[in-house]
Amino acid sequence: MSGMKCSLWVSVFLFASLLFACSGQNHDHNGQSGGLNDKFLSQDLDVSQWVERFEKEGREIFDYRHEIVEALDISKGMIVADIGAGTGLFEPLFAKAVGDNGKVIAVDIAQGFLDRIRGMGLENVETVLCDERSTGLSDGSVDLMFVCDTYHHFSYPEDTLKSMKAALRPGGRLVVVEFHRIEGESSDWIMKHVRADEATFTREIEAAGFEVAGRHELLEENYIIEFSIRH
Repeated sequence: MSGMKCSLWVSVFLFASLLFACSGQNHDHNGQSGGLNDKFLSQDLDVSQWVERFEKEGREIFDYRHEIVEALDISKGMIVADIGAGTGLFEPLFAKAVGDNGKVIAVDIAQGFLDRIRGMGLENVETVLCDERSTGLSDGSVDLMFVCDTYHHFSYPEDTLKSMKAALRPGGRLVVVEFHRIEGESSDWIMKHVRADEATFTREIEAAGFEVAGRHELLEENYIIEFSIRH
């Protein structure tokens, strides 16, 4: 009998320890562990450091930025939202593509990035400060939503995708550019930094009410997938 009591208490102790360990990881029901975007939310954000990192030759997204925008088939007068606009690499290109009657909305969680984009003086570009759960965009306000090397930074993808879907107009498109994450092929940095592979991200987006509408075989380190709202 004493042996049974001892086993019971050991089981209770182990279960309590497990609960404590899990609670300490700060996970959300549909998100990643906390702190994912702390460096961008910091008041000490050094924007120039990220300009040097993002806007340099040798970075695939930078080298192929013109080709990427051309592949999106943007028409004059469209409203394009750049989710996770960062340093504003694509803003001048989007602004030219949509023309004077169109609009570009640069969305980011970092005020410092948005300040830099506003400083570009592009008349048809506006900025929106978002949070980690919502884009902050109005319902039915966007024709094309662009997410470049940012989806893996979504701390709460289910919430963010819901907000993105609501912001798209009927017939609107979501374009996701992300790193290939392949065991044995991708760099150690990608394996540690990007939380999941293409198939996993695609399933998440489809579960939010989207469907794959096409692909662009343009890059090597990244893939480009277009989604439409599933009817």
